[in-house]
Amino acid sequence: MGLPTFQTEFISLTYFLYGLLPRFTSQVRPSATLWLHSELWPPRFQLEAWACLESTLGREAASNLWTTGWGICCALGSSAVKTLPKCQQIGPTRPGKRRPLVCGGVVLSSSVFLHVGQSWGGPGPLLQIMARWLQIRLLTWDVKDTLVRLRRPVGEEYATKARAHGLEVEAAALGEAFGQAYKAQSHSFPNYGLSHGLTSRRWWLGVVLQTFHLAGVRDAQAVVPIAEQLYEDFSSPGTWQVLEGAEATLRGCRKRGLRLAVVSNFDRRLEDILVGLGLREHFDFVLTSEAVGWPKPDSRIFHEALRLAQVEPAVAAHVGDSYHCDYKGARAIGMHSFLVAGPGHLEPAVKDSVPQEHILPSLSHLLPALVRLEGSPWGL
Repeated sequence: MGLPTFQTEFISLTYFLYGLLPRFTSQVRPSATLWLHSELWPPRFQLEAWACLESTLGREAASNLWTTGWGICCALGSSAVKTLPKCQQIGPTRPGKRRPLVCGGVVLSSSVFLHVGQSWGGPGPLLQIMARWLQIRLLTWDVKDTLVRLRRPVGEEYATKARAHGLEVEAAALGEAFGQAYKAQSHSFPNYGLSHGLTSRRWWLGVVLQTFHLAGVRDAQAVVPIAEQLYEDFSSPGTWQVLEGAEATLRGCRKRGLRLAVVSNFDRRLEDILVGLGLREHFDFVLTSEAVGWPKPDSRIFHEALRLAQVEPAVAAHVGDSYHCDYKGARAIGMHSFLVAGPGHLEPAVKDSVPQEHILPSLSHLLPALVRLEGSPWGL
């Protein structure tokens, strides 16, 4: 029969449609065709689909389902175009990859399409139920300022540690200098300077040294032990705090059966920080830009998460606080996305470009947003 996953999903979907067919034939034209597509299915898909249908429902019922317009059709290559002449090929061509086909209908996900007659007037009950049935399976998370944040501002942390080493520097000056140093270091040596032979530890020590230099401290040797201590302190869970509602939201997501994962531009210290804060247990895996070599919004880090979870973009969503790295990065590869932003925290241009239903004023708004997503026949 080929892949077990294919057989299981096909049987489930067949039973689902067959049970609903008598109830909803008046809502959708008889020419409607449910059409499955996956690059994992073998070229002999039609024969295997028929064999699966026949063995599940029996020859007579399978024949009726196949021939009355509710048939499961081949969705691979040119044979599908011949079967359904009105189909159009869409999407980029890649060597060895088949392009998906759209039969003039509504895309429920990248795996399931509903083809309907030209006179079909809108989302009837069948389509609405199908949309609810196709739920989000993977939820990926940013961490810093989405799930956790520093207990104190960076400037205060730096000033306190400097004072312990006999160096007096104003916290405000250090806070401003840190922003400049971090931006410059990220520009000169992106993603912790991995492509330049740096480690994340050396990268951060450089940021601290430059921060104190910009704040007026010229004795670099005096700053070295401060930088070393700060690196260790920021590795400690005690320097961080879990944001309000984070744990309850993660538990709620798990209760819904969602798989959770981290996709973060953090460094290798993140795993230990999450363990110390009691959050690591919620996630199937943790991807950091240092570990995979690609920072958000690079599509490759999102694709790696999808590969590890073995899901397609259309059944995955990402949650984060950065419009550029999180929201746009995830949506660029076809994932759903939610932007965490409190009232008044969004620039007008960003706010105007993000649908209101994609904005989370707090993490407690996520679960209701997921319900709306899964209940909408048009998706987000």
